[in-house]
Amino acid sequence: MINFIRTNSDNPDFRELVIYMEAELRIRDAENHVYYAQLNKIDRINQVIVAYDKGLPVGCGAIREYEEGVMEVKRMFVPLSRRGEGIASGILRKLEQWAAELNIKKCLLETGKNQPEAIALYTKNEYKMVPNFGQYKNEGNSVCFEKIISQ
Repeated sequence: MINFIRTNSDNPDFRELVIYMEAELRIRDAENHVYYAQLNKIDRINQVIVAYDKGLPVGCGAIREYEEGVMEVKRMFVPLSRRGEGIASGILRKLEQWAAELNIKKCLLETGKNQPEAIALYTKNEYKMVPNFGQYKNEGNSVCFEKIISQ
């Protein structure tokens, strides 16, 4: 059974998973990786979910305030060997629940065109594609999504 814990970006398991994620993204994003990496710092994130199976970390995700009433989903990752088990959807649901508890109305996120698994995950979880926002506005490799989580 997968257990989901609430923590923050100081969690060592979260930090380790992010290292693995960055290694994968370095390959997928190629020459764009340096630009994206600077936008994805993990210091001082107060809402982090780490998923565990039998005590071992098997996935993570975070939300960070983007603007009043809006959280940005960040650092979603499940190792390749554990994909397809519903872990990422579980993390996303837990992040959405946490955001709703904080009276957040909407979650938004950015992913890359070279991450078809991520695009499928967000589409499956009722995120709608939107025009690129903020620092991703003019990035041709970016795909942005949003989901209204409370009225």
